[in-house]
Amino acid sequence: MHIHILGICGTFMGSLAVLAKQLGHEVSGSDSNVYPPMSTQLEQLGIQLQEGYEEQHLKPAPDLVIIGNAMSRGNAAVEYVLNEGLTYLSGPQWLAQYVLQGRWVLGVAGTHGKTTTSAILTWILSYAGLKPGYLIGGVTNNFPQSADLGDSDFFVVEADEYDSAFFDKRSKFVHYSPRTAILNNLEFDHADIFADLAAIEKQFHHLVRTIPGNGLILTPFDDANLESVLEQGCWSGRQTFGIDVPAAESRQRASADRVFWNAELAEASGSQFDLVKYGGDNAAELARHTVRWQMSGLHNVNNAVAAIAAAHHVGVSVDAACAALTEFAGVKRRQELRGEVAGIRVYDDFAHHPTAIKITLEGLAAKLQQETGRGKLIAVIEPRSNTMQMGIHQDELNQSCLAADMVIWFKPQGAGLDFESLLRDSKVPAEAFSTVAEIVDFLTGAANTGDSIVVMSNGGFGGIHEKLLAALQ
Repeated sequence: MHIHILGICGTFMGSLAVLAKQLGHEVSGSDSNVYPPMSTQLEQLGIQLQEGYEEQHLKPAPDLVIIGNAMSRGNAAVEYVLNEGLTYLSGPQWLAQYVLQGRWVLGVAGTHGKTTTSAILTWILSYAGLKPGYLIGGVTNNFPQSADLGDSDFFVVEADEYDSAFFDKRSKFVHYSPRTAILNNLEFDHADIFADLAAIEKQFHHLVRTIPGNGLILTPFDDANLESVLEQGCWSGRQTFGIDVPAAESRQRASADRVFWNAELAEASGSQFDLVKYGGDNAAELARHTVRWQMSGLHNVNNAVAAIAAAHHVGVSVDAACAALTEFAGVKRRQELRGEVAGIRVYDDFAHHPTAIKITLEGLAAKLQQETGRGKLIAVIEPRSNTMQMGIHQDELNQSCLAADMVIWFKPQGAGLDFESLLRDSKVPAEAFSTVAEIVDFLTGAANTGDSIVVMSNGGFGGIHEKLLAALQ
């Protein structure tokens, strides 16, 4: 079968292309934004990529067109598919029908941390010899590609709350029917499709309704928005987790939820912690293991605890799961060091929401504080997500940058953010520029040996990382 994918370079759609290729299909695709690392991965697999959305890309007609959720009516390729009566599906529907059917699905949902948690969970299952299939919304350092069919009943999927397609406005994760579900956190996001937090909570509860009674839902114990979701009805087993929760409170949580997982920090950066499992009739301490790994940031500790608990649900021992963490190498575009020139480090991060910006900067700041000769932490932020560009998080952005020593904002044309007030109210030195070239020029003069520059965007950002490293030379 010839499958053509519209929007193939998106993290989700690119992963679908990998799976379709492994199933033996001929796969091609088109996109308006073809950039690494996804484009590199697809080209290496022999998948034909075409720039733009042209009718000729669909001639001769493929057997099936998978339409990404970034496509809308008026798109030339979409109109051609409809006018010619070509067979089409949304990405989540294709995944559910042709890959997930009959498998034990482990779904990872939440506003933040889905990609990293999915990658950790997949690595733990692989380390334990379970040979899982997986679809991760990014390129990881432990696996050669972002998706794989695997060789067992287990399949890990990053379960996104964004809508499925222009013709299916349900959240993607409603299609997946996970037996093990991590709900990592819940905040207001995707203001382009959700009117308010209640609208997102409704979609999360649709997900909860699909989880079987003998399944498991894992949540942080202190997320009020997720509690609100589960109060609408929960028919599955539940366990909770947290970080540095006192022993007495941990036992109390274990009594309520049967099992409570706690990470006791040995290092403030999160690079070392003790994982403690509480449970049983007496809510006693059932297991304790020390974890030393190369990741940092409390958000990553949270992701790791959730992944260990999910892996335990399918039979992986806590000991094996903690051992796997020592060899977890992270995900590209998540605090990824892209290069170092003259003692100046340039990091890349996918942060797309004020909370994501905050935890990224706090994690890097904690890590850098352990180093001698530390210089400034400079944040370079492209407010590219629909929600940020609409100005929805205007009042939260400055608060999210407090861990940085300097903030550089990119001003996209037509953005709804008020950059004047953003700079005026900033608690740290801040600048805003309208072009990548201006940002690079400024940083080559402002950055010094020992400084760390973290570039945050959920897009290609005009190749700023390579341009900045070249300029620093």
